[in-house]
Amino acid sequence: MATAQLFAPNAPLTPVPRAQARPALAPEDLHPQLWRAHQLGRSAERPIPSGFEPLDAELPGGGWPCRALTELLLPQAGIGEIRLLAACLARVQQAGRLVMMFDPPAAVSAPGLSEMGLDVAQLLVIQTHLQVHAGADRLWALEQALKSGHVGAVVAWMPPRLRAERVRRLQLAAHVHDGPAFIFREPAVQGQASAAPLRLALHPAGPDQLALRVLKRRGPPLLAPLHLALPPVLTAAAARRAELGQDEGALAGLSAATFINLV
Repeated sequence: MATAQLFAPNAPLTPVPRAQARPALAPEDLHPQLWRAHQLGRSAERPIPSGFEPLDAELPGGGWPCRALTELLLPQAGIGEIRLLAACLARVQQAGRLVMMFDPPAAVSAPGLSEMGLDVAQLLVIQTHLQVHAGADRLWALEQALKSGHVGAVVAWMPPRLRAERVRRLQLAAHVHDGPAFIFREPAVQGQASAAPLRLALHPAGPDQLALRVLKRRGPPLLAPLHLALPPVLTAAAARRAELGQDEGALAGLSAATFINLV
């Protein structure tokens, strides 16, 4: 009888509550390196603003990436590439970190850098192009600088015909570097594959004007080029000083920078 009462057919059944459905996670919530095809990618590291709002709007994260290699293709040196990077480099120095330049193709102007907001005393220039066989030493030194953790930003002019595996090694080194890393290359490599997550092509577009095309980014392609107005190279006062023949003073200003020749 007790058993019959325990399993009586008329006993009310308590409904089992259904498990609430979890909201679907967006790809970017699963991992910062994931994004939808129509979106710009994000990064776990906070990017550094470029100083150009139209450019920041097209860069993943809203600025120059850290822990990633940025490849800039330009037909020749001196078209405004340093002015493009100046605001980013100045922010790095303001944080108390060094800016390292590898093999600038021309003499560096202390007044020009100062006018762009850069501190020459926090500039380290590595020169390897004075050697006959400098390519391997240049890339080795660049890799070590990226891995060292003692440099805030790296800007390097690459030798022509750089092999894809060497770019891949630089990207791996940049991944452990907690700052921006920029390399300049020739436009002929545009059709070649590159491990750099961000690739831009630069072209002069008139006095103090720069045209920029995004070749590769973590996000959808950008079909139309960007046109950026660059700050003047020198202010009127600095230009007058240069016209008065004060070139020696301009070179003396670079004495505060550190130069290293790899011989």
